[in-house]
Order: sequence, then C-alpha cells, then structure tokens
Amino acid sequence: MPSMKDKTKKPQKLKARLPRGFVDRSAADIRAVDEMIEKIRDVYERYGFDPVETPLFEYTDALGKFLPDSDRPNEGVFSLTDDDDQWMSLRYDLTAPLARHVAENFNEIQLPYRTYRAGYVFRNEKPGPGRFRQFMQFDADTVGAAGVQADAEMCMMMADTMEALGIRRGDYVIRVNNRKVLDGVLEAIGLGGEEQTNTRLTVLRAIDKLDKFGPEGVRLLLGEGRKDESGDFTKGAGLNDEQIRNILFFVGITDYAASAGELSELVAGTAKGAEGVEELNTIRSLVLSAGYEADRIKIDPSVVRGLEYYTGPVFEAELQFAVTNEKGETVVFGSVGGGGRYDGLVSRFMGQPVPATGFSIGVSRLMTALKNLGKLGVEEVVAPVVVCVMDRDLGSMGRYQRFVQDLRHAGIRSEMYQGNKKNFGDQLKYADRRGSPIAIIQGGDERASGTVQIKDLIEGKRLSGEIEDNVAWREARVAQVSVPESELVAKVREILAEQAEDRKRAG
Repeated sequence: MPSMKDKTKKPQKLKARLPRGFVDRSAADIRAVDEMIEKIRDVYERYGFDPVETPLFEYTDALGKFLPDSDRPNEGVFSLTDDDDQWMSLRYDLTAPLARHVAENFNEIQLPYRTYRAGYVFRNEKPGPGRFRQFMQFDADTVGAAGVQADAEMCMMMADTMEALGIRRGDYVIRVNNRKVLDGVLEAIGLGGEEQTNTRLTVLRAIDKLDKFGPEGVRLLLGEGRKDESGDFTKGAGLNDEQIRNILFFVGITDYAASAGELSELVAGTAKGAEGVEELNTIRSLVLSAGYEADRIKIDPSVVRGLEYYTGPVFEAELQFAVTNEKGETVVFGSVGGGGRYDGLVSRFMGQPVPATGFSIGVSRLMTALKNLGKLGVEEVVAPVVVCVMDRDLGSMGRYQRFVQDLRHAGIRSEMYQGNKKNFGDQLKYADRRGSPIAIIQGGDERASGTVQIKDLIEGKRLSGEIEDNVAWREARVAQVSVPESELVAKVREILAEQAEDRKRAG
C-alpha cells in the first residue's frame, strides 16, 4: 500500500529552461531583422534574383562534408533517422540544400538560375559567447554561369547591399581573392599533385589563422610548428624558408596593382595560377568600369576563409569600424558575410560540371553591426490604441468591438482590453505599461449620447530634449476630448499625428 507520505507528495514542477546555444527573440529584434531583410531583398530583386525556399531537413549525405562515417553522423550537424532508416540532418548552411534542389530539378530550371533565400541553419557545436547553434543566413547564388562576370556581379551586389543598409563607404569593403592563384603559388613552390594533398590542407589551415596569429604565427605553422601560451604544440607544414617566404608574400599583398607583376612571376609556369591572376584582373576591370573603386571592392590575397571549399574567386564583406568586444577591447568589427565560386557542389549530384557562385550574409552578426551604427530599430513602432471595457453587457461589448475594428480597418494598431480587471484605473495602468498612445472610453452616459471619450495618454509627459517652443505648442493640446462615434477614427488619426510631430520636435 502507498504510504501517507507518497499521497501528500506534490507533483514535480517542470523547470523552464532554454537549450544551450539557442535564443528567444524579442519583438524589437524580430522587427529589426525583418527591416534589414527587406532592404537586402530589395537589392537582390533589383539584380533580377528570385526567391526559393528549401526545407530545414536534408538527407545527411546531401550535406556533403558531413557524410555519415559512424553509427550516428552528428559531427557538426543535428541528425535523426527517418522511418525508412535513412539519416536526415538539420541543414548546416543554405548552399548544400540549393545544390540538391538544382540537381533534382535540373531539367525544369532555367539556367543561369539566379536565386536568393533567407533561413535558419543549425550547427551541432559547442556554444560560446556570440556562437549559437541556430542562426539565420541570407544567401544569393547564380548557378550555371561559368564567366567571372558572375563573380564580379556578386561583389557589386554585396557592396550595394551594405549601402542599402546605411553602411557608409569607408565603413565597409568587399575583399576579393582567388583559390586558383593560391593553388598556383603552391604548385610553383613544389606542393602540386595528389601526393601533396595533406600538406596543402595544412598550409590552407595555417593561412586561415592569419587574422588570429599574425604573419609570425603563420610562419611557424608553415614551418616546424607553433606552441601556444598553454604549451600546446601544433605541428606545422614543414616547409622550407623560401616556400614560406613566397606564401607569406602572397597573403601579405595589400596593394594588388603594385604587386600584380611580382604575383604573375610567382605563378609563372602554372596554368591554374595564371588563370586565377587573369580572373582577378578581369573582376578588377569589370567593377572599376561600373564605378566601384578599390575603397569598395578590393583585390586582397589575404582573404583565405573558405579556400578549402571554393574553386575560384572568393569574396568577403568586411566592416571596418571599431567596436568594443566582450572583453572590453576595441576591435575592428570584421566579416559579416562571404562567398565565392563553388563549381564542384552541384556536380556531386550530376556527374557533369555545373558552375555556381554566391555569397551568404550572417544576419545576426550584421544586425549587431547595424545596431552599433544606430542603423536599426529607428523606424517607429507605435503601441496599440486601447479601447477600454467599461460595461460588460453584450450590447456594450459589441460597440467596443466595433470601435476597435473600425480603427484596425483604418490601419491603426489597436486592441480591446481583454484582461479580467474591471476597474477603469487598472485598465489605464495596463495601457500605460503597454506604452499606448491613446485610450478610448465609453461609459453609460457617452453611450446614451452616441459619443466617445478619447484620452491622449502621451500628453503631459515630458519628452527628452524639450524646449520652450515645444512646451507652448504642446499646451495648446487638450488631454481628453469627447467626439461623436462617427468621428472616432478621424480624431484618433489627428492625435496620433500630433504625437508624431511632438516626437519629431523633441528628437
């Protein structure tokens, strides 16, 4: 028999907790992202790109670099098995799903296929400061265009996107490099061929640490290896001094025009390197012809992110203004998006070459940058007008509902009070906490006369930066007025316009 103690035991209360690496988004953040995405979409549409949407889940083998190689393929991705025992994973980026979509619908798609999409991607990685397991990306891609002019257009579209978001020239730059040039440099110093694949990957990873460790750190990683502050040793690529010098020269180029001759000499005799230099020169020529100077789109061989993945030109959108990081240090904001040519991705499904180029914007990171610049959340969101509930009989409730619907149909945000508090003062407190601009009141006397009371809840509150003229202007306004029901919408509009003017004067 159960004991008395068991009978009186209270049920365990469920603990509300957010999974690590995930965030709840506030109304302000959602509106800021929507505002930002609308501006980006407008640029993409002007360039002739169309939207497409792929699902959050893909078969795991379609994601490419995360092929299952154990019982559970969850290295980097969130995975589960379908009812037919096939592994599915939450998408890691938006590019691999696009490649699958193009391959699956290849006969129906008009090439070149120019498309964009925004959506969440998921990383099964250890979360940390500013590092989340779910975040949003906004991509644009051209599939089926082999010419380097498609890459030049991507760079110009990235530049136009930055400016559409209010980022001034000088605060951003689109930096461009080419995987083929680096391949040419590696081949020229004796690292070509299949047998050198692992060494080349070690070199690429070393170069990728340029921002983190600087030229001296990369020099060590290209040579015998590097010991960090904790004493951990990372084995290097084992290159000789001349090989290291040539690689560091390549990634250290800051003035492409001045160094182009030396670079051509460095890759002389390598077909791929020469092709890469020619592609960079073509991009430079095309963007200059269209009016995009080097302060906006810059050929920069120090761009190395993603070089393992890309097959030709690579580009990165970098913000150049300073911000304070989590440690209180002043740092340059850095990359908010990047991309390049990935001719091998669609081909995996097709067995034939399918050229593709595109770029991806990190929406959350870009939103943080725009907040730092004061470029987001500047559009006013006015809280709803509140229609108070004075009497709860069916006839009165029907009238209150009609008032609120009339306001909504006129495009005015509004709500009928839905709480349990019947006290009028409590309803006004609710409206005040909501930041509501106006309360609509109709008791028995007003109903009998076919009128409503309109209370200006902003009037009487001091706004920051107010000056005497503003005070005099505001004193001409009345805090509460009575109008016929038929004039409700017009009067609310008038008061909202006065409040908007007031904010403008105070601001």
